[in-house]
Parts: sequence; C-alpha cells; structure tokens
Amino acid sequence: MQAVKEALHVATTPSCGLVCRDDEQRRVFEFCKACVQQERAGSLYVCGCPGTGKTLSISKVKQSVSRWADEMGMETPDDLSINCTNLGNTSDIFGKILEKFQVRKKASGKLSPLQQLQRMFSHKESAPRRMLLVVVDEMDYLITRDRAVLHDLFMLTTHQFSRCILIGIANAIDLADRFLPKLESLNCKPLVITFRAYSKDQISNIINHRLKVLEYDVFEPMAIEFCARKVAAATGDMRKALGVCRSAVEIFESGLQDSSDKGAGVVTFDHMDIALSKVFRPAVVNNILCLPQHQQMVLCALANTFQHSRKKATTLGELNKSYIEICRSTQVPAVGMLEFSNMCMILSDQGYLKLGQSKEDKLRRVMLQIDISDITFAFKVRKDGLL
Repeated sequence: MQAVKEALHVATTPSCGLVCRDDEQRRVFEFCKACVQQERAGSLYVCGCPGTGKTLSISKVKQSVSRWADEMGMETPDDLSINCTNLGNTSDIFGKILEKFQVRKKASGKLSPLQQLQRMFSHKESAPRRMLLVVVDEMDYLITRDRAVLHDLFMLTTHQFSRCILIGIANAIDLADRFLPKLESLNCKPLVITFRAYSKDQISNIINHRLKVLEYDVFEPMAIEFCARKVAAATGDMRKALGVCRSAVEIFESGLQDSSDKGAGVVTFDHMDIALSKVFRPAVVNNILCLPQHQQMVLCALANTFQHSRKKATTLGELNKSYIEICRSTQVPAVGMLEFSNMCMILSDQGYLKLGQSKEDKLRRVMLQIDISDITFAFKVRKDGLL
C-alpha cells in the first residue's frame, strides 16, 4: 500500500503529466513563447483557489518553453522561482532578481536593487542579453502586505529594455480586483488566467490517472466517484481529494491489521465515507471530539437512548443508567451521580443538551439539542463502536 500512498501524494509528479489543465497551460505557454520570440518583457497573473494545479502547471510550462527554445535554436531563457512567504522583507524580491542577472549589488553605489533594475532596463547598453522568466508564487502575500512592492514588480516589465517575463501566482480570485485597476492606470496591466476549481469528472479523472502506474485495482469505482463528488461540491481542491484518498487507504490498512483475513482487498465506499467525514465533518463534530471522555460518553448515552425509541426526552436518572452501561462495556470507571449531574449541566451550558427543572435531580428532563447524526459521525471517526 506504500506505492498507492506515494502515487496519491501531492508532492508526487504524475508520470502521465498534469491532466485537465491543457487549455490553461497552452495559454501560459503561448504567452511565454511570444515574449521569447519577440524578445520583449511581459506580465501574467495566474489566480485560482488552492489545489487547482496552478504551481504545477507553471512548472510544466517552464519545461515546455525551454524545450521549445532548444528545438527552435533560440537562446533558452533563464528562470527564477520565488515564493513570497519565504521573503524576510517583501523588497528582497528585487535583490533575488538582480542576483539572477549576475549583477553585484555593490557595483552601483547606494542604489537599491530595485533602482539598479530600473536603471538597467532603461538603457540598451546596460540591459541583459538573455530573457529571464520570473515565477512569483504566493503573490497574495505581496497583495496584502506591501502593494507598493507589487506595483514596482509589475512595472519592471514596462521598461523599454526590460528582459523580465513575470508570472505571478495567487490563490484568491478576487484579489485581482484589488490591485489590477492600479496596474491598469500605470499601463502595466497583466494578462489574467484563472484556474477554476476542479469538477467531479476532473477530480475522478486525475485520481484514476495517478493510479494507472499500479498494476492492480485499489479503489472501488464508487469510492472514487463519492470522493470526487464530495470534494467538487465543497472546494474543488485536488490536494484535498488526494489527501482524502490517502486517508481512506490508511483506514483500509488499519482494518486489515485488525482482521484475521490478510488477503487482497480494495478501498470501499465505507472506507471513503469515513475518510471524507474526517475532512468535511461539521464544526459540532469537531467540538464533540474535543470534549473530555466522560462528557463524550454522556452524549453517546443520550444518542443511544433516542435512537432506540421515539421519545424526545428522558430523565437524568435514566440517562445515568445508560451512561453506566456504556462505561461497563468499555471498561471505563463511571463517575458518581453528583459529578454526572455537573457534567450534564456543563453540556447544557455548551448547547449540547437541555435540562429541565425538578425538585429531585434524577427526575430532571433531558433533551438533545444537536443532531444524533453528528454524534454518530463523531464516534464513527473515533471508531469506538459505542453507537
């Protein structure tokens, strides 16, 4: 199963290449190709939600541009990749570009790296001969932290003798609206290419392509379709879909270890259901899982009580009996009635249940304030078998 998990790892580059992004890659390639052919600078802004293949697509395009330039007998452009989250100061980005042009910062006296680049690109004599493809990832960081640096960066492509082909990558689509008007007023508006969230069919296609390297079936087709539908409806994030599939494989492995049957099998719909529930569970499920053990057992006892009857309420005394039964079955020592009553009041204050009034504590009415399905989900994730 290790080979399966490796094939589904986000860091693994599929041997089949990146599928479902042909059009976006073609547009980026044509942009870079035109810049290299005409020996002119240019800027491109790539945006889209996380997990939509932006960074991997640009990496593939860089390789394609180099191959194309070699085949055409043209000088291959240098390339530089910068992740903005790794910058100590946002303005450090200009120093990195300057270094790539093999220009020592000290050579121009007190000029900053930005000023040196601006002067270099303003005169034909000082302009570098070779084009430089600069890929700036996580550009959201510049947009939110230092928009002046962002504007100066794109402005570098407008100088008469600039040799920069700039590609900026950001996650949020709406961020383009925040800075593009300013760039347009500066006459340096970049070409914008949006990577849309993956559809159900695309997610399913990508997973199956990754699994083609294996010589055996790993998932039930229905399990992959279930994952694709769920992720596409929520975020369309391919990284999340791959993570869910890996989690389903681990759940399957865990089942094999607990079973006497060590024979071959596949990841089923049920395995995928559990894996998806961990990722897309409601906030209340997370809250239940964070409760102390005995408070979780009280909720479990309450869910058991209402699952097996049509009643909407019970008494504190009856709930205590159900709680004690669960403690016995799990070999966990039960707390006394006073502490049990205090736990129920805490759960009531947190909105999990509602406690009525009565002179005798054991006769107080108890009603569930959350869905039984959320409690069931929580214990399904924990795999306690309490419900």
